[in-house]
Amino acid sequence: MKFLLAICILLCAVQKSFSQPKLVVGIVVDQMRYDYLTKYNEQYTEGGFKRFYSKGFVYANHNYNYSPTLTGPGHASVYTGTTPAINGIIGNEWYNKINKKDVYCAEDFSVQPVGTDNSESKRSPVLMNTTTIGDQLRFHTSMQSKVVGVALKDRGAILPAGHRANGAFWFDGKSGNFVTSTYYMPQLPEWVQQFNEKKLPGQYLNQQWNLLLPADKYPETDDVLYEIPYRSLSKAVFPYDLKKLAENTSSGIVVSTPFGNTLTVDFAIATIEGENLGSNKVTDMLAVSFSTPDYMGHQFGPHSREIHDMYLRLDLELKRFFDYLDKKFGMDNVLVFLTADHGAADVPAFVKSNTGYYSENKIQNYLNDVLQKKFRKGPLIENVSNLQIFLNHSVMEKFKIDEEDILQTCKQNIDSLSGIYGIMLASDLGECSWVSKECELLKNGYNPKRSGDLILMAQPGWIGDYSLRGGTTHGSPFVYDTHVPMLWMGWKIPHGISYQRTEIPDIAPTLAMMLGCSAPNGTTGTPMALMFEEPKTK
Repeated sequence: MKFLLAICILLCAVQKSFSQPKLVVGIVVDQMRYDYLTKYNEQYTEGGFKRFYSKGFVYANHNYNYSPTLTGPGHASVYTGTTPAINGIIGNEWYNKINKKDVYCAEDFSVQPVGTDNSESKRSPVLMNTTTIGDQLRFHTSMQSKVVGVALKDRGAILPAGHRANGAFWFDGKSGNFVTSTYYMPQLPEWVQQFNEKKLPGQYLNQQWNLLLPADKYPETDDVLYEIPYRSLSKAVFPYDLKKLAENTSSGIVVSTPFGNTLTVDFAIATIEGENLGSNKVTDMLAVSFSTPDYMGHQFGPHSREIHDMYLRLDLELKRFFDYLDKKFGMDNVLVFLTADHGAADVPAFVKSNTGYYSENKIQNYLNDVLQKKFRKGPLIENVSNLQIFLNHSVMEKFKIDEEDILQTCKQNIDSLSGIYGIMLASDLGECSWVSKECELLKNGYNPKRSGDLILMAQPGWIGDYSLRGGTTHGSPFVYDTHVPMLWMGWKIPHGISYQRTEIPDIAPTLAMMLGCSAPNGTTGTPMALMFEEPKTK
């Protein structure tokens, strides 16, 4: 009854006026843990992250409700209102059990790159099985609304923008330009060409990156072993001569510096101006993803001085962006939300004990050896990726080997695998006897047509050995990866804070309710009606 009342309150709040926001701006910060809001809070400006606290609504207990928590699935789930089980984006890459090849979440070999000759820009959203909130907004306005996605990473621009977007643009590190594909257009718009001609990456790299604040404002140790130095450097210590780094690599290295965020805001503003977003009679949408925090998080880890300084600088870039939106439209005419596509694990060396690294290659080799000894046939495992095991069904069928027999053999030997909590048949997920919360997350991340035959779960704090050199990663069902920011500001947004649990798939139906359009066609989330009850003010 209380929920129905809240929905009525939301509808009344939205429908008091026929007016709609001029522009919706969705912001996803790649690899932003919730505690980055509180950890650096005293050093943030009033106009950046703190602006949400002083003038917007904060959901302090916002979570991913599936695993694996990765970039592709995260961006897709924010905008589709559902999980990988429905939208089909089960990883950044996954093993295609039909053609026996790895698949990238945004690949599309039927299109051509535009603005570059880099074949890695043959990209589109065709592998995403559901519509996005941007698609539904376009349908609702008979395609009059404009929807555009921008990011340094292609998947961070493409998946949020959806199937019927007017455009998606991403950064091509080889050329140093923002590019797109023929899925969207045959050539780059003139405004994108003009932006690329400025050669901003080179300008941003023609400087030294030093600490924004005095060194004593950073409690982190600067020189630690679990950080990965930039190429050609022996240590990860301040200051960084970016010009020298670029000479030894390319301008593409800008994505791994704080100035990747600067470049993203530059391009976001250029997109609004170039596409005339927010100037129509109907609502437009801009999906912005900040990819740099993820690049740097993988390199330095969450408790590094580099990450600390990068977030202080990101805060300034957000302030610049919000000041621009306020000046151009008035913030009451813009609906802004900010979240993240996943969090990040603590670096095992930082935690010190009861954590470590697992190896999917070693898991595959070890279990294949065990199964070979048991059944005298093989290999019975084709692939292990995203902590899912893909069995060799042709061998199983030929020699009449049962899945359950394979599972039991693996279970009996699982204790020899460091960092692995357990293993189960995917078909048994509905009867999962592990911790109920983790079972639910694994179930929501499982897509029957694309996921594996057996599911592995790592121990808390254990990460893949691709991070063995240093830095961190993500992907687990545990809180460090699932608890992320959820901040709202602008059009029709009251001032307040809630500690009630909300989930990532709730974002898209909330937007749909506010904009009066249909929710994405695979939506499983619930509108955040609490924002339109009487909130706790802060």
